[in-house]
Amino acid sequence: MPNNKRQFNKEPDKKQKKKHSDSSQKNLVSLRLSDDERQSLERIAKSSSKSYPEILREAIAQWIAKRRRLCLDS
Repeated sequence: MPNNKRQFNKEPDKKQKKKHSDSSQKNLVSLRLSDDERQSLERIAKSSSKSYPEILREAIAQWIAKRRRLCLDS
């Protein structure tokens, strides 16, 4: 009689990445970073449990908000 037991992968489940709706994430931006900037970004990502794109989007949003507060953009 064959063994019909399912074998399960013993590896832990990987975190599922957040998927953004197609309408909100249409644009792709390429960015060059120095080694130091990349290392800093890696440390921030590790300590905050956020992905690189999340951190970069957050930084851009903060920069835009600061510019608006200073009335440099209309």
